[in-house]
Amino acid sequence: MGMLLQKLYAYHAWANNDLFHKLATLDQDRHKAELHTALRLVNHYHVVARIFAAHLTGAPHGYTSDNTDGTPTLSELRAAVASSDQWYLDYVRGVSPGDLTQAVAFTFTDGDKGYMTREEMLTHVALHGGYHRGEIGRILWQLSITPPWDTFAVHLHQTEPTRRQRGTQQSVPA
Repeated sequence: MGMLLQKLYAYHAWANNDLFHKLATLDQDRHKAELHTALRLVNHYHVVARIFAAHLTGAPHGYTSDNTDGTPTLSELRAAVASSDQWYLDYVRGVSPGDLTQAVAFTFTDGDKGYMTREEMLTHVALHGGYHRGEIGRILWQLSITPPWDTFAVHLHQTEPTRRQRGTQQSVPA
C-alpha cells in the first residue's frame, strides 16, 4: 500500500489523540457548553468514519444519521475514536493498490446515493476529521486556549525528527 495514506492516517490518529489530550484539560464546569459542542463535533466525524469503514468493507453500519442522539463522555469517545483510528491504520497498511481504485456504490444516511473509490473514501474520512478538528480549534481560540498544532507538517517533523536535519540541506535545481 502507498505510503501517503499510511502517513495520512498516522497523522489523523496523532491529531485526534492530541485533541483529546487538550480537551481533557478544559474546566468541565466553566466550559461545559464548549466542551459539549466539541464532543458533538468529534462524535459526528467519528460516526462518519464508522459509516465509511462499513462502506469500505461492504458491511452494514446501522446508523440512521451522521451523529448519535446522545453524546458520549470524553473518555468513551476517546476510546471509540482510538479504536476507529487503529482500524483505519490497519486497513491502509493491508489494502492493495488495486482495491484502492475500486469504486463502491453506497447510500448516505439521508438516502442519497454515493459512488466513490476506496481511496476517495479514505481521503474523505481523513479530511473530514481535520475539518472538524479545525472547528474545535476555533472554539479553543475563543476560550483563549491554544489549540493543538494540528498540521501534517508538524506531525511529520515530530514523528521523524531527522527531517529537521535534512531541512538544512539546500535543494539543487534540476
